[in-house]
Amino acid sequence: MPIYEYRCSSCGFQKEHLQKMSAEPLTDCPSCSQATYVKLVSAAGFQLKGSGWYATDFKDRGSSPAAPKQNDSAASSSAPTPGGCGGACACH
Repeated sequence: MPIYEYRCSSCGFQKEHLQKMSAEPLTDCPSCSQATYVKLVSAAGFQLKGSGWYATDFKDRGSSPAAPKQNDSAASSSAPTPGGCGGACACH
């Protein structure tokens, strides 16, 4: 079950709650009982560390990715982004 962060916009009380993903969001503040308790958006607490399969099997070893095929009807071309992900990820 994921942990969600909530904050009351009335009194400022903030707390983490362990909830099922399918559970309805909490609305009543445990501190002041107002219906102003809202779920916060926060970064996931997931990090890959160490020398696991992701580092040994998928780590960029300095090789450049194959150049994408260019369509002759394309009006413009864009330079590849650093890292070889094509800019379609959140790392840029």
